[in-house]
Amino acid sequence: MKTENPTVQLIPITEDEAGQRIDNFLRTFLKGVPKSMIYRILRKGEVRVNKKRIKPEYKLLAGDEIRVPPVRVAEREDAPVSAKLDKVAALEHCILFEDDHLLILNKPSGTAVHGGSGLSFGVIEGLRALRPDARFLELVHRLDRDTSGVLLVAKKRSALRSLHEQLRMKTMQKDYLALVRGEWQSHCKVVQAPLLKNILQSGERIVRVNSEGKPSETRFKIEEKYAFATLVKCSPVTGRTHQIRVHTQYAGHPIAFDDRYGDREFDGQLSGLGINRLFLHAAALRFEHPANGETMRIEAPLEQKLRNALVKLRKSAK
Repeated sequence: MKTENPTVQLIPITEDEAGQRIDNFLRTFLKGVPKSMIYRILRKGEVRVNKKRIKPEYKLLAGDEIRVPPVRVAEREDAPVSAKLDKVAALEHCILFEDDHLLILNKPSGTAVHGGSGLSFGVIEGLRALRPDARFLELVHRLDRDTSGVLLVAKKRSALRSLHEQLRMKTMQKDYLALVRGEWQSHCKVVQAPLLKNILQSGERIVRVNSEGKPSETRFKIEEKYAFATLVKCSPVTGRTHQIRVHTQYAGHPIAFDDRYGDREFDGQLSGLGINRLFLHAAALRFEHPANGETMRIEAPLEQKLRNALVKLRKSAK
């Protein structure tokens, strides 16, 4: 066991950090410290704001100074992130853009956006290990574990608020590429089908088109046609769980190598292409920069295996 025993820390609160509760701030600042310990030091008055005792629900103001007492944290030798140092290092090569407000990744397929549900490692844990001095790193949105592509991470609370507002107002444009079964009909430009999320006894999430579900809309555009498949651009207007995967299935064109909503016979036809992962990729994201309002379009290239597969399909279509 290794232990850490820091001294008293005095933390000034910036405009960006203002407005959040002290307990939530400490849970982010004191990563790895049990929640029970954070509430104990708050209750005992060991945490002070401007030299005064405060309650856990106190909302921080710009200019506040927080006194954080020495906190002894035990770190396991086999901590999940340290055991994944190669994965952490690999994330550095996936960064597409970074400034003081944002970090944007081309997320690899097979990596979850966060740990949990039996997974010890996710993108956000990896980034926090990669940027140990970052006081704030939070996911703006999510991608399924097997989906690759553009993933937005906020480095400031104000950036997170701005980008969440763009998502709510549907002003953020997301474009995905998917390889689907059969010939996509050119007249099928929009799928509007309500989606209902079900949790199976195994804990697995399955989403179905259901009239009792939430309104959902995805726009489609044919990018390239092949002998028995089509590459389509998918632009979700809403952001439901598994939305593109279920909408393509509902349209009669499931995505290649989708283990939940796909078609094994179609996957078999693709067996010679050298891929065995979900062919769904978040190719581009357009949004307004949260600090300067500049319109940004970030593109994530397809991984080489997917590009090679498309070349083979192109040749077989001739």
